Amino acid sequence: MSRVDEIAHTMKSKFNAGAAAGLDLVFGFKIDDGESFSLTVKDGTCDLGLGEAANANVTLLMDTDTLAGIASGETDGMQAFMGGKLRAEGDMMLAMKLSELFPV
Repeated sequence: MSRVDEIAHTMKSKFNAGAAAGLDLVFGFKIDDGESFSLTVKDGTCDLGLGEAANANVTLLMDTDTLAGIASGETDGMQAFMGGKLRAEGDMMLAMKLSELFPV
């Protein structure tokens, strides 16, 4: 299992179903130096998909180290964004929900 796969599975395991009631969203993760994946949040469930998600509501673009830091809580997502280490395509406001849906 690659490092990105491990991080994606860890994020899914931390999923906060209570914060996802009534949501129907796809978060895409495009990793510059690794595999892309998506997390589909729908009515309190979370499914992990491999590869790029064409139907993502928001896609986050970053490298593996940035993903690892954000997922572990060592890196603040907003600071990564402001520092140019994280980019977002689509509904950027949805990216703010990630910390609530996938707490560290």
